[in-house]
Amino acid sequence: MAFELPPLPYDYDALEPTISKETMTFHHDKHHKAYTDKLNEGVEKDAGLQGKSIEDILANMSSQPPLVRNNGGGYWNHDFFWKTMKKGGGAPSGKLAEAIDADLGGLDKLKEDFNTKGAGQFGSGWAWLIVDGSGKLKITSTPNQDNPLMDDVADRGTPLLGNDVWEHAYYLTYKNDRAAYLKAWWDVVDWDKVGQRYDAAVSGTN
Repeated sequence: MAFELPPLPYDYDALEPTISKETMTFHHDKHHKAYTDKLNEGVEKDAGLQGKSIEDILANMSSQPPLVRNNGGGYWNHDFFWKTMKKGGGAPSGKLAEAIDADLGGLDKLKEDFNTKGAGQFGSGWAWLIVDGSGKLKITSTPNQDNPLMDDVADRGTPLLGNDVWEHAYYLTYKNDRAAYLKAWWDVVDWDKVGQRYDAAVSGTN
C-alpha cells in the first residue's frame, strides 16, 4: 500500500466536549480510512503516481481522475485537520498574531470571516486560512475535498489551518447546526501549530 492511515495525534476523547469521542472515532477510523483506501486504489491504477508523495500528487491534481482527486484531498486534508487541534488550543502569538492584525483586522475578525466562509460553503467542503503567493494571510474555502495546494483551485497558498464542514465532522454532536460547530471549533485550534506553519511558510521553508 502506498499510503497508510495516519494515527490520531491524541486520544479519541481528547477534544471533548467540542468534538466527541464518538465523532472522532467515526471520522478517523471510518471516513479517513476510506479516503486512504480509495487513494491507494487510484494510485495502484496509475504507475506514474506510484512512489510520489501526496504533496506531489496534489500539486498536479488537475490531471488526475476524480478517484485520485477526491480521495487524495481527503487523505491529506484530514491528516492536516487532526494536527491543527489540541485541547485548550491557546491563542495566536508572535509574528502570526501580528500578521492576523495587519492582514485580517484582528483575531475576532478572522474568526468571523472564517466562520462565514465555512457556513457559506454550499454542500460539503472546507474553510481555510492560508498564506497566499504574496506572503499575506487570506481566508478561503474549497468544495468537497479540494485544498489550497491543488494546482487548479481558485485560491492557492500554504494552508495554516482548515476546518472540515462536511456533516460527518459535526452532525453527531451539533446535528445540522454547522454555525454552532464552527463557533465551538475555535476552542480546540492549536495556535502553536498554526504559528509554526506560518513561520515556515513566510521563511520559505515550507
